[in-house]
Amino acid sequence: MPDEHDKSGPDVAIAAIAARQHGVITRAELVLVGVSKSAISDRVYAGRLHRIHRGVYAVGHRNLSNEGKWMAAVLACGESAVLSHTSAAELWGIRRPRRPSEPDKSAAIHITVPIASGRRRRRGFTLHRSSTLIAGHCTRRNGIPVTNPGRTLADLRPLLSPAQLAAAIREAEFLGLPRAGVRPPDPVRSELEQLFLALCRRQRLPRPGVNVRIDRYEVDFIWADARLIVEVDGWESHRSRSAFEEDRARDARLSVLGYRVLRFTWRQVTDDGAGVAKTIRALVQGDG
Repeated sequence: MPDEHDKSGPDVAIAAIAARQHGVITRAELVLVGVSKSAISDRVYAGRLHRIHRGVYAVGHRNLSNEGKWMAAVLACGESAVLSHTSAAELWGIRRPRRPSEPDKSAAIHITVPIASGRRRRRGFTLHRSSTLIAGHCTRRNGIPVTNPGRTLADLRPLLSPAQLAAAIREAEFLGLPRAGVRPPDPVRSELEQLFLALCRRQRLPRPGVNVRIDRYEVDFIWADARLIVEVDGWESHRSRSAFEEDRARDARLSVLGYRVLRFTWRQVTDDGAGVAKTIRALVQGDG
């Protein structure tokens, strides 16, 4: 073991470890290179080490990059911990990371550990315990343990809006990142479409196709087996007489092709969801 009074020995080793870990080091690593617990305290007092989390220190200064903050949080949670959720998405580049100059939002750092882990919650990040986290879901990026792109996108689903999740998936595809096993979000394009889809889930209606092309038209929602199409009309849909005429010509053409077309307004979707669902259910089930 190196002599802690030989300044070059520990310092060189500390610098090498910190360089690999984006400027941070653990207490266990310090002890391993020959720095005693009392010497760690001396270095903290002298400003050569800065405590970031219990047992994790920044070397030389506190001005860590995002990668340094992520690595510090992962190290604080033990060997089985990985960066996850929105933090992993930022590391993979599928969501914009915080700039180092922005206010510190360390509470937004997400870490996942196996459910059997005994790690208790700690201040400074959000800790997730998962019964489904397996070795195949984990990898390293820039030296940081992290969920792989597919697992990251799956974890994002409950945290992001459909539009935000779709954007993340598109960015992952653009970057060539694998996303096996992740179902794309419903490709809704407007708030009213999102509200209608939420209504379908809430009322337990069969899942419709979303923004499907029929002939030369793209329809909002379709139950193909029932040959039922639903269009949702916000205020912008009635912006002109020509738009009104075009909708009627469109509906007529779809009727010729054997589809029944229903149109629901914002008020109907938001104020009479049960009535809308009752109508759709009757037609989908063949009672209408």
